Amino acid sequence: MTRRSRVLIVSLTIFTAWFIVFQMRASSTPAWASENSEVSPTWAFDPVKHPEVPKVSSTCRTPIDAFIFRKLEQAGLAPAPPAARLQLIRRVTYDLTGLPPTPEEVEGFLRDSSGAAFDKVVERLLASPRYGEQWGRHWLDVVRYADTDGYSNDYERPNAWRYRDYVIRSLNQDKRYDQFIIEQLAGDELEAGNTDNLIATGFLRMGPWEQTSMSVAAATRQQFLDDATQTTATTFLALTARCASCHDHKFDPIPTRDYYRLQAVFAPVQFEQRAAPFLPAENVARFDDAVTQVKRRIEENERRRKALEAGAQELLLKRHGVSQISELPREVVRDGVADEAGEQIRALRKRIEYYQRELQRYQPLSLSVSSGGAEKKIPTPDTHILIGGGLESPGDKVLPAVFSAAQGAAVTIPQATEGRRLALARWIASPSNPLTARVMVNRIWQHHFGRGLVKTGNNFGKTGERPTHPELLDWLAGYFVEHGWSIKAMHRLIVKSAAYQRSASHPEVDRLRQVDPENKLLSHFSPRRLAAEELRDSILAAAGALNLEAGGPGVFPEINRDLALQPRQIMGTIAPAYEPSAAKTQRNRRTIYTFQQRNLPNPLLEVFNGPNLKESCEQRDASVTAPQVFALFNSQFLNDAALEMARNVDCGLRTADCRLKEDKAIGQSASSSPKAVIERAFRMVFQRRPAPHEMTRCLEHLERMNRYHAAGPPRTEIAPRRIVRSIIGELTGKQFDFEEDWDPAAYEFNLKPSQVTAGVRALAELCLVLLNSNEFAYVY
Repeated sequence: MTRRSRVLIVSLTIFTAWFIVFQMRASSTPAWASENSEVSPTWAFDPVKHPEVPKVSSTCRTPIDAFIFRKLEQAGLAPAPPAARLQLIRRVTYDLTGLPPTPEEVEGFLRDSSGAAFDKVVERLLASPRYGEQWGRHWLDVVRYADTDGYSNDYERPNAWRYRDYVIRSLNQDKRYDQFIIEQLAGDELEAGNTDNLIATGFLRMGPWEQTSMSVAAATRQQFLDDATQTTATTFLALTARCASCHDHKFDPIPTRDYYRLQAVFAPVQFEQRAAPFLPAENVARFDDAVTQVKRRIEENERRRKALEAGAQELLLKRHGVSQISELPREVVRDGVADEAGEQIRALRKRIEYYQRELQRYQPLSLSVSSGGAEKKIPTPDTHILIGGGLESPGDKVLPAVFSAAQGAAVTIPQATEGRRLALARWIASPSNPLTARVMVNRIWQHHFGRGLVKTGNNFGKTGERPTHPELLDWLAGYFVEHGWSIKAMHRLIVKSAAYQRSASHPEVDRLRQVDPENKLLSHFSPRRLAAEELRDSILAAAGALNLEAGGPGVFPEINRDLALQPRQIMGTIAPAYEPSAAKTQRNRRTIYTFQQRNLPNPLLEVFNGPNLKESCEQRDASVTAPQVFALFNSQFLNDAALEMARNVDCGLRTADCRLKEDKAIGQSASSSPKAVIERAFRMVFQRRPAPHEMTRCLEHLERMNRYHAAGPPRTEIAPRRIVRSIIGELTGKQFDFEEDWDPAAYEFNLKPSQVTAGVRALAELCLVLLNSNEFAYVY
């Protein structure tokens, strides 16, 4: 290579690096929020300021508006007009509960002309049990809630559901956020006899984790310590501390020594499944029936195992010409059984173990931790800096402490086994901690406006985005603490602001594209697509099939049968097939109460950007992909829901007991005229009546579908009587079949086209179209 070539390559490399840095700075530094002394690179570590509310020329509903208006005035932008009342009630109902408003709730709000109409809606929504379910989901995204461990075995965590319900319960009670922090990090050290506190410490057990006979215990232990350290820093402080396990953080003031000092706080932690009596608020309905069913399966699989072993041994006796199995060498018995029925027997043994673990769902136990062991005290090991993050390279010993760059209130972490986490939790929950309140108000803001004042909700460091409105963020953090760390108080403040209540349409679209294409200045409301859970729940609500029963172990909704029966391995053999809950009402519960399996996520949630259950999810994506069409328009779930909706819409316009009678064709009853059913369908899906042109097109479509479905009977579906799956055995390398524990007699199937008339099937076609519309899937 010539000298000239080398110089050219070096020059291009330098130019490329400069260009990337320039683009990064340019993309995060709009003209109206330039990087200056207002926002330093380490702004998040600076003490929270208490700015005065700006004086602006525009009328403000809340102090929030003054901060927003000032930025708009600086950019020369006018705010959008207020949103239409229908849009507003739909927006706030989804934001606070994750469900659409009912037609009756919409009509009541539209009729109420008083100045307090919106305030009454807000208070009703905040008092609803649905509120905790919606906002609990946001918290569970961040902490990576799941009902299984992940990795190769993906073992069930039978009592994880109690942590999920604790989160929902805490938010519904408007528990102080500082208390919420302390309970999750150190509830057992705060008050070990308190059931809620023991359940709360499940926070430290939420990450994926696996310990098998092939694992190195010290390595998996270190994986947990790294996970606890990083999760705590990310969840409560929005710091990306993990890279400091190998070297001093390259961007943020977190030296490696600080990382391991924080990790030393968790050195005494031991996993526990602690006795925790069920609380009156916890849902333990149907536990006796569930236990009976699981025990029956254990007994049935035990019977099958014994029969297979007896049959295999009988063949061995005949083959070797002996009368007693004891006459044969042990290896002959072992190999012979493996040859004849070993894979089946092994699968049954593992299946029994699987069901025995499942029984623990219904026992008063908590997925918890302790300091040094709840029963047998375990000495706390010293914590050393791991050179390069490797266990094999221990460096200096360190004592437990907090991050030095964000000291806040003075704190001393005890060196004793007990009390380390409690001291850390109180430091995090201190009003003087510069990060904690900022991080939480930013998370709340994000879910109301689609993006946080800091877009990177899990990263307040230098590589994260700077706040668009730093003074507003600090003012909100101060307000949060001054109002008792009340999350509901923050909701009231935000949703009553003019900024939140603006229209999604702005009169100066062209100027917006030039000045503020990402709507960081909040001149209008940014429409958002429903999250995956909101979409599924809304489909069930529109169908009249949503079951609002709260709490309890996760239920199993129906998924595509091919996926449900896809061979999977667990514990070295075939895993049980995914089996939907037998009762339709249980399958149709809110999505937050469905069983969250790391290695088998619900495909509907996955295709609509559900969270990765292995990593903290600060914000959901909203991609638009072709599989989303198939997941809705062609899915069995949505077609079943559309049929259920059609039957309910038609029945609702006729007699209360029409479900018990043979359905009449649409239009044969005076009370269920085509126009009436179309109007009711629109109100269920869109919370409004159809426009004249929509009515015309729907009538035409309904007439065509009536003719189509009247032309011939629907196909009758026959449920399988037995399910047999094939898999390659680990012991023999040969294929073997395994019959699942499938009892179709106990299964309550969804409504089928063959059970309704051609008129109801025709209406279902219209319902399917409405449920696939953008107006249904988006909040404006």
